[in-house]
Amino acid sequence: MTPAARAAETIWRAALDAVDPYRAVQRAFSVEGDTLRVGGAVFDLTGRRIRIVGGGKAAVPMTEALVDLLGGRIDGGLVIAKRGHGEDRGALGKVAIRAGGHPLPDAEGASAAAELVALLTDRPAAGDLVVVLVSGGGSSLLALPEPGLSLEHLRRASDAFILGGANIAQLNALRRHLTRLSGGRLARLAAPARAVALILSDVVGDPLEVIASGPTAPDPTTFADAVAAVVELGLEGAMPAPVIDHLRRGAAGEIEETPKPGDPVFDRAVNRVVAGNRTAVEAAAEKARELGFDTEIASLDLRGEARERGKELAARGAAIARGGEGVRPPACLVFGGETTVHVRGKGRGGRNQELALAAALELEALGDERCGVVAISTDGQDGPTDAAGAAVDGATCRRARAAGVDPGAALDDNDSYAALEAAGALIRTGPTRTNVADLALVLVS
Repeated sequence: MTPAARAAETIWRAALDAVDPYRAVQRAFSVEGDTLRVGGAVFDLTGRRIRIVGGGKAAVPMTEALVDLLGGRIDGGLVIAKRGHGEDRGALGKVAIRAGGHPLPDAEGASAAAELVALLTDRPAAGDLVVVLVSGGGSSLLALPEPGLSLEHLRRASDAFILGGANIAQLNALRRHLTRLSGGRLARLAAPARAVALILSDVVGDPLEVIASGPTAPDPTTFADAVAAVVELGLEGAMPAPVIDHLRRGAAGEIEETPKPGDPVFDRAVNRVVAGNRTAVEAAAEKARELGFDTEIASLDLRGEARERGKELAARGAAIARGGEGVRPPACLVFGGETTVHVRGKGRGGRNQELALAAALELEALGDERCGVVAISTDGQDGPTDAAGAAVDGATCRRARAAGVDPGAALDDNDSYAALEAAGALIRTGPTRTNVADLALVLVS
């Protein structure tokens, strides 16, 4: 491993360490005697029944932290983890662990979500405390369809919206009105108990209503918004009939709306983001400075088409090497966010691999081998692959060709995995048990 590659790995590992869910929860919670502090909220634990519920890729380590902090004070609970992310533990103390499907919800996850609902509706009292653990993947893992709807209905409706060109606001309006725990309804179920949500954010800007579809946050959208989106997108004929019927009955007032901003249920709820993409980005920048790099946090809003952003990051690196940027070599630019890929080919990869391969091609075209670009998904899985992302430089494409893979053709076929594997550029971390969107680095030696 070259010194530059070692430095890059040191930096991104520092970012992952900073968003470790166990430590993030322990930083957020303070227990002294019978007093619990979460942010500015203070709770007297004397005589309180404490339950732990939630879902997401980080559900198990977040639960581990609470069990270690609260021990025998926990009365019970249930959390749902992505299959392969620690659900084989079965239980942590009195908290049951269940598995569910992600990115597509499955029957096992829906059954677990039904168990969670039953737990919350089991004689709740005003003195109870419900701690809700929310992390990326929660939208799928907590996807319990409303009565009269099935998982297949949810899947077909979501697919129709995505293929129909729905924006994120339209998609969220749909999802929050088809499942029983999203759009603030978990907080409603927990009432009259106090609810404290500890949230590991995988969404740029940490909007509470978007992270895992906002189970404990006010929902600014309505059934009418969802119906309007169906009409605007021209999807009346593409949506399952039970979904259309459900949305229209909701818009007509026949089904209870999700709780809105100002609803009294949120007077008894505390939402606390314990870590997010900014946490990872700032930790990466701090470590880069420690290693002697002139460092800049370039963006906390890296979005758009992955291959276009990859070209731009490579160009930024080349500009630094030529002395045309504010930082001077050795330099490091840090980016946080989440790009997208429009799949047109038949290959395999993920948004970070596509960004990295496009960056490698651009660095080669610019003729600059002093620059490197790293792009990783913080959950350790970039797309349907075993890689978290990739680290590339101006020689990456040459190495891929030497191994018999044309990197340009691979990018055209959305086959970034094959090219980066051939070049030895993939980063494999395995499941990290965290999820705060993506991290990208531009390094100039």
